Amino acid sequence: MTRTPFALLAFACAAAILPAALPAPDPDNGGLTLPPGFRALIVADDLVSGRNQLRFLAAAPNGDLYAKTIQGGIIALRDADGDSRFERRQEFGAGGGTGIGFHGDWLYHSTNTAVYRYPYRSGELVPSGAPERIVRDLPEQRSHAAKAFAFDDQGRLLLEVGSPYNVYSEPDRQLGAKGMDATEHLRHHGGFWRFDADRTDQTQADGFHFSTGHRHCLAIAWQPVAREFFMVMMGRDNLSVVAPDFYDALDNAERVAEELHRLSEGANLGWPYSYWDPIKQARMLAPEFGGDNRRRAEPDRYPAPLVSFPAHWAPLQMAFYAGAQFPAKYRGGAFIAFHGSWNRAPLPQDGYNIAFAPFDDRGAPLGTYEIFAANAGPHRFRMGGVAVAPDGSLFISETDRGRIWRIVYTGEQTAPAAANVAPPPAPAAPAPAPMHAEHPGRAVYNRLCATCHMPDGSGSGRLNPGLAANAVVAGDPRVLVDVILRGSAALPKDRPKYANMMPGFAMLEDQQVADLVSYLRSTFGNRATALTAEQVAAIRAQP
Repeated sequence: MTRTPFALLAFACAAAILPAALPAPDPDNGGLTLPPGFRALIVADDLVSGRNQLRFLAAAPNGDLYAKTIQGGIIALRDADGDSRFERRQEFGAGGGTGIGFHGDWLYHSTNTAVYRYPYRSGELVPSGAPERIVRDLPEQRSHAAKAFAFDDQGRLLLEVGSPYNVYSEPDRQLGAKGMDATEHLRHHGGFWRFDADRTDQTQADGFHFSTGHRHCLAIAWQPVAREFFMVMMGRDNLSVVAPDFYDALDNAERVAEELHRLSEGANLGWPYSYWDPIKQARMLAPEFGGDNRRRAEPDRYPAPLVSFPAHWAPLQMAFYAGAQFPAKYRGGAFIAFHGSWNRAPLPQDGYNIAFAPFDDRGAPLGTYEIFAANAGPHRFRMGGVAVAPDGSLFISETDRGRIWRIVYTGEQTAPAAANVAPPPAPAAPAPAPMHAEHPGRAVYNRLCATCHMPDGSGSGRLNPGLAANAVVAGDPRVLVDVILRGSAALPKDRPKYANMMPGFAMLEDQQVADLVSYLRSTFGNRATALTAEQVAAIRAQP
């Protein structure tokens, strides 16, 4: 049996299939704002709960949809009664992870350490055949562990192994971090590897090392007109934490782009030695490697991005528009799901949207982008997945509650009713106490802690915990001191788990630690008793 690459099949089918009648949109577009002429309806909701998350989407040729979950299996969705909403839902598989996609007669998906595939038959919602393991024993990382993949027009699998570091330095993400020679690290991390999509039980050593110099890249897709891969790399964090003499919080909030690149064989994008400053429009030397907010990287050594997106927006899935339903300007362009920031303080957090980057008729980006779908209300939808349906509509997903929308083009110009959608559920916690503006520990907190835990201590979702009613902050001050000095390694084993790992700050002086602990306890823990530098020194000296 000759297999047609699914990406090309999708382009051909989507261009030829238009629905007899578009589905009825929700009056408020399901809580989204969209460009004129576009409408939305919620096709599935509340697909995940607890600490699970919805990740990438894959649309089947028959209209079924498959959604990956970060801690569970794959959720298969089918419109059972023809109303364009998914009434039938069934979960299968296990292992968690992020990536999912069709190729030929197979449904591929990735965990954090492997790639699998199920045989796909159009009549089956859940594959009846056993999965095959295509790639195994990939690095299991403490962060940036997700393994994204895509296929080229020859049916080869391109797979990313990100770097578990912010910047390859010692220590990482901390004051005064010094960069290390990344040559050996980049042999196994921070790049893409190409594999035979039909060969089982390959290891990373069996793959061809396709590109390097990436921090983490989940947004990758094949552009069939250009016959090339394009991807969006996540930029670095913590400029002002690492080098406060040269960078302030506003620099950290705005001066590191999320970078869209053409991903050619042999590409080196410059991580960890550099980053792209979208304000200077220049590739800058990272402070861990001698950068001072003025020194630029060696000219022409690393490519400039073709499109630069604002700092910390966190690009996840990307899909090129293959349909004929949307206006011509969208055809061949890239839709990118941005998860949104957690460390743009003191600026408002941002980037909870679907962006669109137009491409020309030769398959090249025009260098611009626009916001296609965003929140209409005060709540935040954290976008995770995007997939083009066979009829040319667009599926997008929200990660934390598990909502999926379908976007259609109706051409109508009247504004929808105002959104009245409940925000995603959040853990109940008391509001933080008023912050003590003159407290000596506040400066330490703003410099080292606020980018992760937020200036008001509210935290950042599942990435970093809030500090109000936090058991460590409100509990034994000796434990809090130990956590500040040693980081996550000192936290109780039965604590709630968050995605980001806290570094230790052993380089702080005893008085700085005492001030910080006193500030945390008096502001967020309702404990007014201050610690002294002598008490911190005694705790530090304990084995």
